[in-house]
Amino acid sequence: MSEFSTARLDPSIKRLLKHYNLFKPLIRAEIVENSVKSIDVSEDEYTPYYEGYIKQHNINSDGELEKHLQCEGLDEQSLRWQIELPIRIKKHCTDNYLHKAEARFLSKKEQLDRVVYNLLRVNDGFLARELYLRINSGENRFEDLAAKYSEGPEAKTKGIVGPVPLNKSHPVLSEKLRTSRPGELLEPFLIGEWWLVARLVRYESARFEESMAEAMALELFQEWVESEVTCKLEATLLPGANKAS
Repeated sequence: MSEFSTARLDPSIKRLLKHYNLFKPLIRAEIVENSVKSIDVSEDEYTPYYEGYIKQHNINSDGELEKHLQCEGLDEQSLRWQIELPIRIKKHCTDNYLHKAEARFLSKKEQLDRVVYNLLRVNDGFLARELYLRINSGENRFEDLAAKYSEGPEAKTKGIVGPVPLNKSHPVLSEKLRTSRPGELLEPFLIGEWWLVARLVRYESARFEESMAEAMALELFQEWVESEVTCKLEATLLPGANKAS
């Protein structure tokens, strides 16, 4: 693949890319390419990804592939690069960031832990208390009352929410779920205009397994890429930068 650099772009092309908000994605792609272009991808590694691409796009012949490339504005070399890119990125992350993955995981484990819980919300505090008592006594199932009375989107799922990261819920709800036991029905509590009744179904503690390690390594790489993009954009926007490029 030929060398590419945004620094060599004609100023008029740069202005056009900026006008259509394409300059930043182009810089990001350039930084990623420069990071992974020296990584080798064997045919054994490439073939499953290629076959997956062909199947995904329902390509059944060389003629259909040629037509597909024309529609996408690609040639065979560019297609290969696009297919190889996730393989190259994964290898790069393994070589350069995997040793930092566990530390990243531990620093944000609380954000990665997930919960499944029952939720019911209504505007009327007296109704919330009544529904709580009916569930607590066993008179009615939480799911049935949530489907009938809840005024939030959880009504469509019979009050079942998750699995979701614990920190994605309202801080008050998150803290109550964090300190409760599975199966414990929480008494009605107020958040904003809503009275909530909730029950923790299960707590899924995030584990540092192979897939998690890979995800953390990829996250570290993506953070580095974004920092490089920011630096390059700042340099580009400095007075005289366009003349220098």
